[in-house]
Amino acid sequence: MSARVVTISATYGAGGSSIGPAVADRLGLRFVDRAIPELVAGEIGCTLEEALAHDGRAESGIGRILAGAARLPTVALGMDVYIPDHGFVPPEEFVEHTERVLIRTADRGGAVLLGRAAAVVLAGREDALHVRLDGPRERRLARAMTDAIPATGPPDRDVERMLEANDRARTAYVKHFYGADPADPRLYHLVIDATRFPASATADLIAQAARAF
Repeated sequence: MSARVVTISATYGAGGSSIGPAVADRLGLRFVDRAIPELVAGEIGCTLEEALAHDGRAESGIGRILAGAARLPTVALGMDVYIPDHGFVPPEEFVEHTERVLIRTADRGGAVLLGRAAAVVLAGREDALHVRLDGPRERRLARAMTDAIPATGPPDRDVERMLEANDRARTAYVKHFYGADPADPRLYHLVIDATRFPASATADLIAQAARAF
């Protein structure tokens, strides 16, 4: 029996945004990336732009809040997040909607799911393969500078700040809402140093594991 669901947790610079679609293509599954708030937005009645303010990134909204919380682990997040023209939506409510979308997507034919603590949300599914993409910080930084950033992009120091902010925010998201460490190998069936292989080889490895699952 092949896995009908593949969840991918990826640190910044580990290539999740390119490896995820490649895995989906190899398995004939739908790919759902971190743009999943577009689906959630339809349920909570706000626009995609407003929903993105709650995304698990460091640049804005709840990502910024969680990034700050990562520096202050003893501080509880006891506030609501404001959505313009739609009142206040608690972060927990947004996460709950996101979880429902993940579960429904997995139930409807399966998918390759990137990010959103999907390995934790779908931990009990027998048809789900959970994968972690990581690598040494220096190698992830080098890959981000060469692969993810165009020649006209930000200087090296800005890329380094992006790596630090994204890693911090993604870790804080999982720790705050689920009490788990996304780097914990026990959450996954397969942990790969994605900086040591071409993206195509990593995608082949994951697809092979999914077929043999």
